Amino acid sequence: MDPDQLRIYCNDHLAASAGGLGLVRRMLAHHSDDQWAQPLRGLHAELREERAALERTMAALGLPASRVKQLLVAVAEKVSRLKPDGRLGRGPLSTVVEFEFLSGAVLLKRAGFETLLGLSEVDRRIDAREMERLVDQADRQHRWLADARREHAAATFGGRPERQDDASDT
Repeated sequence: MDPDQLRIYCNDHLAASAGGLGLVRRMLAHHSDDQWAQPLRGLHAELREERAALERTMAALGLPASRVKQLLVAVAEKVSRLKPDGRLGRGPLSTVVEFEFLSGAVLLKRAGFETLLGLSEVDRRIDAREMERLVDQADRQHRWLADARREHAAATFGGRPERQDDASDT
């Protein structure tokens, strides 16, 4: 194992978590009183808890956190808000893109926890049970985000929100 590569890898995931938390906070402001408010609040709490678990794992491995990467991702998340939507202000396309982004980001986060789970077999400093729980949690998060993504896309563009096949959950 190359500790420098693991440090970079974990810091990339830690920085991405800052972006994900920022996006969910922005979505909560828009969905504060609709059917997505409660699931988004739950996701936000889980993302904060997952971030803390990653920080604990990094500390157990003696890997320092890069505050510069976290700041850069937080700035990038704010800049991403400037994308044109064909409207003044927020339009329905924003919601579709946000749910698509979160759905994909959860899969990437899951991959990170799965990688750490695999590493736990050779490095006992990593809590395997916690990594298993986080992988399962990411699977559950992705299922409802995929459903939300399909529903918002159908409402915006037309068509059916139903899953087309197993690959539509990815």
